[in-house]
This record gives sequence, structure tokens and C-alpha cells, in this order.
Amino acid sequence: MIKWGLLIMVFTLLGAIGGYFFKKATSHGFSINGYVMKNLIIGGSFYGIGAILNIITLNYLPYTIVFPLTSITYVWTMLISYIFLSELISMKKIIGLLFIVIGSFLLVT
Repeated sequence: MIKWGLLIMVFTLLGAIGGYFFKKATSHGFSINGYVMKNLIIGGSFYGIGAILNIITLNYLPYTIVFPLTSITYVWTMLISYIFLSELISMKKIIGLLFIVIGSFLLVT
């Protein structure tokens, strides 16, 4: 289960990184230009690789485990948005993340 847990952590991280590049693509407005296309392609690549790893994981673990654990993406998203986008993290968001972590732990134990 540990190797699958690691794979789930990786594909959720890749999904969050993909989302970060999608956010960067819209940071200068939404018009089709080189900056937007570059970030969309990078984000889409991370997102796509994460999706493929998710599909591989689904081949070996029950859907009732894998799909709810994709919520770990929100944990990565919160960290990335705080570190790279300087977004504020409220206590309400931290409590929500704790529920995700606790729920994820309960799913796999």
C-alpha cells in the first residue's frame, strides 16, 4: 500500500502543479498569446501525466479509495498557492485541509 500511497501523492502533486500553471496562464488576462500558450502547455503536461498515473493506480486499487484520495490535490494546491502565489491561507482553509487529511487517513486504514 505504501507504493500506491506514494503514487497517489505524486499524481495529486502533478495535478496541483498543472493547476498552478493554468492559474499563471490567466495572470495577465485571458488572451491567446505566447505566455498563455506556454503556461497552458506546461500545465496541461503536468495535469496529463498526473491523470495517466491516476488511471494506472485505478487499475490496481478500488475506485472507492483512489477517487476520494484525489482530494489530496487540495493540500498541494494550498501549499503551492501560499508559496508561489502569495495567497492568504485562512484558519477556515486550514481546518478544511485538516478534514481532508483526516478523511484520507481514515480511508486507507
